[in-house]
Amino acid sequence: MRYNQYRFKFYLNASHSIYLNGVLGQEHPHTWEITLNTIKLKDNFIIFNDIEKNIEKYLEKYQDSYLNKVDPFQTLNSTLENICQYFKNEFQNLLLENGWLLLSMEISETPTRSYIIDISDEVDYNKILDYGDAENLNFDILEKNVDDKIESMKKSI
Repeated sequence: MRYNQYRFKFYLNASHSIYLNGVLGQEHPHTWEITLNTIKLKDNFIIFNDIEKNIEKYLEKYQDSYLNKVDPFQTLNSTLENICQYFKNEFQNLLLENGWLLLSMEISETPTRSYIIDISDEVDYNKILDYGDAENLNFDILEKNVDDKIESMKKSI
């Protein structure tokens, strides 16, 4: 079975303030660019709009907001790193439920500053096999192909 890699980009307009040394800084806006590098696990026709709409729907509650007033950032410091980690966990589950594997995520708060999370060391093949048609995949083939894609991606970054 062949796995194809896809990259999705989303934009989030939101402002935030971060705590430094216990002091809340000034609110300031960003157009966050969110990039998801993925693999499609199921070998069927791909309807990109479904994935894009799911991610965009999830992001709606954060769009045009002050992040510090939206869960979980009311208690979680809304740093670039924390925002990326939180969204990574959410997107990873959303994608996996729809037959996609998240390989890495990048979030940029400016065109010159990004934070990247490489998920390759977090891949839980047993979890992948628990979803829908993916349970019929041969584990050895899945593991080899995903590992090959991950290594290829690391070399290109």
